[in-house]
Amino acid sequence: MPLTAPDSDSNLIRHARTHGLRRWLPGLALLSQYTRAFFFQDLAAGVVLTALLAPVGIGYAEAIGLPPIYGLYATIVPLLAYALFGPSRILILGPDSAVIVLVGATILPLSGGDGVRAAELAALLAIISGVMCILAGLARFGFVTDLLSKPIRHGYMNGIALTLLIGQFPKLFGFSVQGGSFLESSADLVRGIWEGRINGVSCSLGLSCLTIILGVRWWAPRLPGLLIAVVFSALLVGLFDLQSLAQVAVVGALPQGLPAFQIPLVTLSELTTLCTGALAIALVSIADMSVLSRIYALRGGYYVDDNQELIALGIANVATGLFQGFSVSSSASRTPVAESAGARTQMTGVVGALCVGLLLVFAPRLMQYLPTAALGAVVISACGSIFEISQVRRLYDLRRGEFYLSMVCCLGVVALGVIQGIFIAVGMALLVFIWRAWRPYCAVLGRVDGMKGYHDITRHPEARRIPGLVLFRWDAPLFFANAEIFREQTLRAVSSAPTPTKWLVVAAEPVTDVDITAADVLAELEDELNQAGIELCFAQMKGPVKDHLKRYGLFVKLGTENFFPTIGQAVDHYVEKYHVDWIDWEDVQLPNV
Repeated sequence: MPLTAPDSDSNLIRHARTHGLRRWLPGLALLSQYTRAFFFQDLAAGVVLTALLAPVGIGYAEAIGLPPIYGLYATIVPLLAYALFGPSRILILGPDSAVIVLVGATILPLSGGDGVRAAELAALLAIISGVMCILAGLARFGFVTDLLSKPIRHGYMNGIALTLLIGQFPKLFGFSVQGGSFLESSADLVRGIWEGRINGVSCSLGLSCLTIILGVRWWAPRLPGLLIAVVFSALLVGLFDLQSLAQVAVVGALPQGLPAFQIPLVTLSELTTLCTGALAIALVSIADMSVLSRIYALRGGYYVDDNQELIALGIANVATGLFQGFSVSSSASRTPVAESAGARTQMTGVVGALCVGLLLVFAPRLMQYLPTAALGAVVISACGSIFEISQVRRLYDLRRGEFYLSMVCCLGVVALGVIQGIFIAVGMALLVFIWRAWRPYCAVLGRVDGMKGYHDITRHPEARRIPGLVLFRWDAPLFFANAEIFREQTLRAVSSAPTPTKWLVVAAEPVTDVDITAADVLAELEDELNQAGIELCFAQMKGPVKDHLKRYGLFVKLGTENFFPTIGQAVDHYVEKYHVDWIDWEDVQLPNV
């Protein structure tokens, strides 16, 4: 669940928009205000996180044909780099499924089955993709996060939670599945249960861990429930030799050794192939990082510099590549575990990285008895904090269209993958935006007794109008897609007026832009109205929009005297010119779009 700090510590968790060295090194701001209370929470969360970091790193390395130790290198280094350069409070970086597929597709054809050579290629690939991320941050490409509306964020988190939940149940039940996607994993899970492949001892361990975690969270939230569950399960496996007697799957001993600084060398042809792969990796990791960072910043109530986030991602990848790791991104599975364990700052990642490093040097066999069922229980317990059911229900009650958009994003993430689901949802959101701009709301205005200004006559049937004057409001920019609709609606307003029209005044305050296509339509509309003896005027048009009309040569054509600062001045000028007065509105209404 979102963390809330006391007022005295608000400066620590709510990052201000800093400048100078602190803007580039947010970790310095953290250290200058770090408290002992936060340290103990981060320490406990980091120890819990370690139990998940090591097996995940090893698994991803083996998935792309690398020796397991390189997966741990790609786990340690980015956490340390991000703690110094990253603006997010608890984001966890490391090997990620979306990125690892691209890494494997790029390096495996070049390595020829040589694991050491594949590691060198993967390291250089991380460096190149990291440089691309840094350049994207310096070019201020962080604006892409502005496309992430609340429905998309809610759908993304719910999709992630569902995917994680299904992915961890086989571990909890004590068997493995081969499916990679949500649908394949779900089918394999059901098949495994149906075929009776559940390991009773593993399942009991996993359920016991889950019970401990949830029980401690409910009755004693100050205790490190995750850590207690992990230690308890490891002790049971070790004391009763459950690995041999009951075939309980365990993490196993870790490789030994720390990463060393190394600059990988490749040929020119290999470099060309790596650059292509690095571009794809950079795009995927930027999209993934931007979404997760923005979501956790909003959940935690603090500010994140989107461009600094991309720079930190790039630096983490460069550092990882220089120390024998491979490309990394934000982790949608380990970050919620860190949050659920009580993480307060980036120090959680530092503790996790140091713990993995200490294990590699001094106690590589310490995790030999840790059951994978316990890790499944840890992730499942964290899923509860990811689901955003109440927010989606609120969308359903208040904005049905945005609810459907959220569900599309959720289903897209579940069925197609995280990045594809986000792109589909963002694309749909842009289409909705274009539709609203294409067919915006428009209205004829009148005066209402007892109310200032001019108001929509369809919402105020009692509104009065001046004979011969049509006040028309258009609630959108004028551009190529809606220019003809604007023309049709203005002529409709004129033809629907209760008296013959002499003036058409466009209340142009909502019109923030007029492109060249719309300008030509305005010129045609002015000619058409002139032939009918109607004068076209504008009120409340913004200065930048007038500047566009001047460049188009339209300002003079329409007549500089036909532009009024306010609707009231336009009405006064018309009344003075034609000596008319207000009349009652006679139930003639303009159909609105």
